[in-house]
Amino acid sequence: MKRIKEVLPAVAVIAALLAAWWLIVVETRSVIFPTPWQVVTGTAELIKDGTLFMHIGASLMRVGVGFSLAVLVAVPLGLWLGWVKGAYSTLNPLFQILRPISPIAWIPIAILWFGVGNASPIYLIFISSVFPMIVQTTAGVHTIERRYLRAAENFGVSRYTLFRQVVIPAVLPQIIVGMRIGLGVAWLVVVAAEMIALRSGLGYLIIDSRNAGNRYDLVIAGMIIIGLIGLLLDGVMRLLEGLKSVRWRYAH
Repeated sequence: MKRIKEVLPAVAVIAALLAAWWLIVVETRSVIFPTPWQVVTGTAELIKDGTLFMHIGASLMRVGVGFSLAVLVAVPLGLWLGWVKGAYSTLNPLFQILRPISPIAWIPIAILWFGVGNASPIYLIFISSVFPMIVQTTAGVHTIERRYLRAAENFGVSRYTLFRQVVIPAVLPQIIVGMRIGLGVAWLVVVAAEMIALRSGLGYLIIDSRNAGNRYDLVIAGMIIIGLIGLLLDGVMRLLEGLKSVRWRYAH
């Protein structure tokens, strides 16, 4: 019962927005912009012919590969930068220069280097999500409470054991936060990349629906599906934040 009360405000807001959307379209007698029901029927059409799941699968595949590569690079590199002062002072200025560059600005470079296949969006996803995770992981190492390190030193543990049993568990919450940010950026970037250089994926679905007869019902359907999948991906990352090995650092 408590859970129902918590979600009721959100449901009420969504219902009000849908009602306002429907009313505005009807009152303006728009012949192009769809009603919510037309979006539902358009989505059913995509489900029936199988194209919806094909596009979702293509987008998720690209995000999965690019994001996984970013994690494999960013986490060890961030730990190294945070642990070795010389590495941080040498490489951090470079990362701070590259980090603010919009992922969209890399699209021409990606097409030039990798063509118009899957490699281009995977590269864009990698380049857009790797920097938030590097920065977050490095910051996590820098903010480790000194008492953890002093306690380990008092027991005479080796540097390797200190890093494995103290540093990594202490930084894990920050790593998860960086992954959550990086995954959100990756999902944004893959949609933009698919609008420009590919013939599959949710981004392509939106731009193709616009070009192929102004099917704005499919355009809006694609936008809503992108939002729902983004919400689902963020929920998965929030579940990771709730793991016992991660949650301990936020306990009071």
